[in-house]
This record gives sequence, structure tokens and C-alpha cells, in this order.
Amino acid sequence: MLVAADKFKGSLTAVQVAERVTAGLRRVVPDVEVEALPVADGGDGTVDAAVAAGFERREVRVAGPLGDEVTAAFALRGDTAVVEMAEASGLQRLPEGVFAPLTASTYGSGELLRAALDAGVRTIVFGVGGSATTDGGAGMLSALGARFLDADGEPVAPGGGGLAEVARADLSGLDPRLRSEDLVLASDVDNPLTGPKGAPAVYGPQKGASPDDVAALDAALSRYVEVLEEALGSRAAAHAASPGAGAAGGIGYGALLLGARFRAGIEVMLDVLGFAPALERAQLVITGEGSLDRQTLHGKAPAGVATAARAAGKEVVAVCGRLALPPEELGRAGIRRAYPLTDAEPDVARCIAEAGPILERVAERIGHDFLT
Repeated sequence: MLVAADKFKGSLTAVQVAERVTAGLRRVVPDVEVEALPVADGGDGTVDAAVAAGFERREVRVAGPLGDEVTAAFALRGDTAVVEMAEASGLQRLPEGVFAPLTASTYGSGELLRAALDAGVRTIVFGVGGSATTDGGAGMLSALGARFLDADGEPVAPGGGGLAEVARADLSGLDPRLRSEDLVLASDVDNPLTGPKGAPAVYGPQKGASPDDVAALDAALSRYVEVLEEALGSRAAAHAASPGAGAAGGIGYGALLLGARFRAGIEVMLDVLGFAPALERAQLVITGEGSLDRQTLHGKAPAGVATAARAAGKEVVAVCGRLALPPEELGRAGIRRAYPLTDAEPDVARCIAEAGPILERVAERIGHDFLT
């Protein structure tokens, strides 16, 4: 039995999901062998999943999205680091109820990447998602040695809004270690940087951006690309239109400029976490996340787990807080059956507040259905 589930956002971490499912199964069959492999798709929780899989947790002090210092972590094993941009620049780093769509910066994410370089790694898996920012990765690049200057030769203000004033980009000071690094951009988002499907239009409102803010950010990022094109040539514009450029407020664009390879976040993480050998040992795979819905089908962790398991001929069931997919769509995704918490407790508020004990009850049902 392999439990390879993502977090239930706002209720349980991926590690806690695995613990609760294991406890429920063992109420039915006390000696059942359960292997836990918490997973993530590159967004928040990615470092925790890597640590649960045996990576070492490293903590550093970096700038948060508003410039205040925060303690952020990355994961390290051998010559590979897993860096999660949300650790430094995520929405969870903002004070509750506070948004800063025009001024939030990815500078701290660049500091995290620099810390990984200082650890001597050769491969960095850069998981992006859950960002508070829409700065096109300008803050990250600045932390790594780039300079973005206005018409007077002064550094532009932090955040996407400040890029409206950018007149010159100087990338000559970028950390030379990046040239020999294998940087993997891990994301489930394939949006371009700007335009109707770009980072400001699609994700800006989630970060508190008004319609006027969205228009301002889109124009500022377009200006940013034009200036980078002057410095780097046509590849700057080509990267802006590439899948993944719009990930995490455009930090994907900054990563692509650094030579990153874009891969689906869950595919990268399954490789890094050692999913394939764990899958070989399993007879049944239990995956899941807080809400199984149409977004799940587009690169989220349960869909990635189910695709890999189905290719290996393994049966998959899912646990979730809320189920918004019909059985036929679950089947097409490779999931035989889903077990939502709301089947055990119809009160959604209680499902959120008491997710752990309810999930154990749900796992007991899986045990009765598949182990007895």
C-alpha cells in the first residue's frame, strides 16, 4: 500500500494526510504494510515533501515579499536542492488580509537560490506556485546579481509596478555559477508572461490586483520584456511567450532567462522523491488533495500520481476534502474511486476543522473496501 497524497490546503499537510490514512487503514488491518510518500506539485509544501522523502532541511534568512526578513527553507540531498519560491515570496508570507500586487518582490526567492548554490549543488529543482508577487522574476534576478535601472540610472522600485520605470537591464553581474547549474522550473502552470492568459490577467486578482492594477502590471511586464530584449536579443521575447513564463507571477520567466528547463511540477517531484521504486512495491496507491476538481486534471499532484500508477498497472483511489468530479472523469484520470470527507461528515466547516479524525474514518472505509 502506497500513500502518495498532496496536502489538504488549510487543514492538513501532505505528511499529516499520510499519517491519518495510515492510522485509518491499520484500524482495519493492524499489520498492513503502508509506505508513505507525501507529494507536491512544485507549489507550497514542496520542500516539506522533499524532507519527508529524506532530504535535509536547510534554513536561511531571506527577504519576504515586502522586504522584511523571514526564515525560509530549502531541501538538500547530495548535489540536488529543492527550492520552493513560496517559502520566501508566497502569499503566506504576507500579513493576514494584506495584499501587495504592485510592490511584492521575489528578491527572497533569489536569495534562496543563492543559498542553494552556496551549498555546492549541481541541480536545483525550483518549485514555483502560491506567490504573492507579479514582478516577472525581476526581484529574484536582482538578488542573483542583475540590475534594473530607470532613466536616471537608479534601481527601479521593487515589485511589478516598479518595472513601469525600467529603462535598462544589466545582467553582467549575474552569479556565474548559474551557467553550470541544471535549473529545473517545476510548475503546473503553462501561461505566458503577459496578455489575456498572462500572469497579471489570470492570477493577479488572486493576489489582490484590481482591474487597473492588472492593466498596470501587464504594461509594466511588457516594458520589462522590451528592455530585456535590448540586453539579450530576441530570446527575451521568445521566453516571455513560452509555457511556464507566467508561473508564480512571472518568476517562471526569470527562471527561463537563467536557462531553466520547464517541466510539469508533479513529474519532476515524483522523480526527485523516488516514486517509481515505491510504486513497484505497491499493490494499491492512495493519492489525493483537498479538492478534487477540474484543476486537479491539469497537472496537479493526484493526476500525476494516477497517470504514473496507471502506466505501471497499479490501481489508484483518492481521498479528498471535497469531490467535484464525476466518476467518468475520475476514471479517465486513472482514479478508480474517490473518498471525500464530506461523505463521512456533510458539514463542510467540520470537515475543515476536524479533517484529521474524519480522514481516518474515510481511510477505514478504504481498508474495508480493499483490504478485507
